[in-house]
Amino acid sequence: MSDPVIIDVKRLPHAADLPLPAYATAMAAGMDLLAAIDGDVVLAPLGRAIVPTGLQIALPPGFEAQVRPRSGLAAKNGVTVANAPGTIDADYRGEVGVILVNLSAEPFTITRGMRIAQMVIARHEQARWREVEVLAETARGAGGFGSTGTRG
Repeated sequence: MSDPVIIDVKRLPHAADLPLPAYATAMAAGMDLLAAIDGDVVLAPLGRAIVPTGLQIALPPGFEAQVRPRSGLAAKNGVTVANAPGTIDADYRGEVGVILVNLSAEPFTITRGMRIAQMVIARHEQARWREVEVLAETARGAGGFGSTGTRG
C-alpha cells in the first residue's frame, strides 16, 4: 500500500468540538462527514438543505474529494446526497457542504455531529478532446442503456 495523501484541513469555529473525518475501518474507502450545525435541521419529505461540515480543505493537484451518501441513512431513512457524488475540486477553498435530500414520506431530523455523508479522496486526470470523423469500432458499438444485459 502506498503512503497516504496528505490533505491540509482547516476546522472552522462552528466545528471546533467535532472530530475530523476518519476512516471507520482499516480498508474503508470513505471518511464520514459530520453535521456542523448549531440546532437541529428538519428535512421535510422531498426537502433538501446544504448542511455545513465546518471544514475547509486544500486537495493536492490531481485529486478530488467525492461526497457520497451514507448507505445507512439512505436505506433506513431515505436521506441521500442530492448531487451524488458531489465533487470538491483541488482549487476550492470554501467550506465543505453536503446537499442532503429526504426522499422518504416522513420528516428527518439532522442533529449536530450526525454522520451525514462520506468523503472519498480520488485521483483524477484532466483530458483534452481530439475531434475525429470516425471512432474506433468495438464489439458493443452504440448499444447503451441496458443493452449489455440483453445478450445471450
